[in-house]
Amino acid sequence: MYKLSAEIGIDLGTATTIVYVKGKGIVALEPSIVAINKHDENYFKIGTEAYKMLGRTPNHIELIRPLEEGVISNFKIALRLLRHYIKKYSTSFSQPKIMICVPSQVNDIEKRAVIDAAMQAGAGKVYLIEEPVAAALGSGIDITKPSGNLIVDIGGGTTDIAVVANKGSVLSSTINIASSKFDETIIAHIKRKYKVLIGPRTAEDIKIAIGGVMPVDQNLKKIVTGRDLVTGLPKVIEISTVEIMEILRPKAIEIAETVKTIIEKTPPEMLEGIKTKGIYMTGGGSLLYGMDKLIEEYTKISTKIAEEPVLCVAYGAGKAIDDLKSINQ
Repeated sequence: MYKLSAEIGIDLGTATTIVYVKGKGIVALEPSIVAINKHDENYFKIGTEAYKMLGRTPNHIELIRPLEEGVISNFKIALRLLRHYIKKYSTSFSQPKIMICVPSQVNDIEKRAVIDAAMQAGAGKVYLIEEPVAAALGSGIDITKPSGNLIVDIGGGTTDIAVVANKGSVLSSTINIASSKFDETIIAHIKRKYKVLIGPRTAEDIKIAIGGVMPVDQNLKKIVTGRDLVTGLPKVIEISTVEIMEILRPKAIEIAETVKTIIEKTPPEMLEGIKTKGIYMTGGGSLLYGMDKLIEEYTKISTKIAEEPVLCVAYGAGKAIDDLKSINQ
């Protein structure tokens, strides 16, 4: 266990929580999920241990995701989640400074919920940073200058799109189409077309293996096992890349259209910088095949995926907590 640092950056996501500790780097990358026992409040599992129980829990165990669309929906469980990581990665005798990432469009009440949860969980001081700003910092972008940088951060519950400059976001939009929505779309499609029920883990496997939003040269196939909704028995089906692309592409287009709208609203002097440097993509959703090319097609601006896109926001939170002058407070 790391007990050396009192400065922690947390990417508190709908699907995944990533923890950065000063001097150690990324120390945790786990699902944002908590398993509780309805008959024993002292029993709980967090992160990977809880995720392993998904789809195979007894009736007395409940799996809870404390965030929805990037904001806290279950304060008690969010508190437990944060307390777990703060206790694990802070020093034994001090309350740590913590930088927590939030979607760019959260309101004051939602921000207060995050701060209160972190303080009650053991933080000494809590700072918030907008996810696109953290993503830009974590990507190595200089955000101190007036030249605009366009960030598209596709997370688990939300996609954050923002023009970042002068240490903050100048223009931003948050939409609830992101990785989890792609998974839900796959589940709904298979249920509707094949009368077969699959779980979120299977849907994610499908998305990673054969998912995409642009045409491919080879139509790959994947064998999937689910529960037949008619007989209740296991059923094996075969699905294809083209089939999945056809259902995911409309959702991806909504993201691309939002990016285009942000560009249309961007001040001309900042837009010039964006056209020169291109659009930066971060978050796990940026890895969906063709997502970068789709945005490029809609915006006519070069689009690139950042190095280690899944970790960019957490890295940015770490940089911000290490140098508070790097962002607007």
